[in-house]
Amino acid sequence: MGTNRQNLSDITNWDEFLTPYFQTVEELTVKLNFISNELTVNGLHSPIERVYGRVKHVASIIEKANRKDVPFNKIREKIEDIAGVRVICKFVEDIDHVVQLLRMRDGFDLKIIQERDYINNAKPSGYQSYHVIVRYKVMTVTGPMEISAEIQIRTLAMNFWATIEHSLKYKYNGNIPEDLKQRLIASAQAAHKLDIEMSKIHDEITEAQQVVLVREGLVNSITKKIHNLYFIATLEKANELNREFIEIYQTCNLEELSAFNDKLTTIAHVYNVDAY
Repeated sequence: MGTNRQNLSDITNWDEFLTPYFQTVEELTVKLNFISNELTVNGLHSPIERVYGRVKHVASIIEKANRKDVPFNKIREKIEDIAGVRVICKFVEDIDHVVQLLRMRDGFDLKIIQERDYINNAKPSGYQSYHVIVRYKVMTVTGPMEISAEIQIRTLAMNFWATIEHSLKYKYNGNIPEDLKQRLIASAQAAHKLDIEMSKIHDEITEAQQVVLVREGLVNSITKKIHNLYFIATLEKANELNREFIEIYQTCNLEELSAFNDKLTTIAHVYNVDAY
């Protein structure tokens, strides 16, 4: 252990050491968000609700290296979660979908090293999540470098519970009182029950989200057409259409919004205005 601490002290520029990890987190986060956006644009359900990324603090890296007796020259190889990306899903079923999306990229822009299923095999504490350890290649100023990263995939309920547990571990320095542990386990069970209930109404929730997307698309199309008409039609006509839109919008009726959008398309053609 003493030798390891000496090796760790030889790292004088932690910013330089961690730069490729920050790059890895940023690139993986961008790619996962792009996957989500692409699915949505194509009218498909995106299993990704949010994506977060973080790089371990120096103190946490040193503590873990000492605890696991990892020598300095093995840190990049042995500590796999310095770069961490968290994917949050609405439904338990979405987790499998995200895992499949990652497997599709295996061998292309990342390499899956290991998968750890803490959902079907929850930890004794109640912790649930699906972990995928990957190797990701980044280009640095000195050349390409492969970086390990841990991608955690979990539901909103799982993430809320895990965040609270992490805070309590920090407060009690890893030694959470037994009565609090039992309450956490009970809370994890409640979170699991919530996920099950949400899965049962999955179709209803997905349909509701689709309605919102359609409504937002219609509103964007309508407001753009009205904006364009302000420059080519009479001000009175544009104002009249805008008032009509506001009245229809307040009814929350998709059929009426769609019909009004078609009406604006016809009017835009008459005035030779971009209808899109």
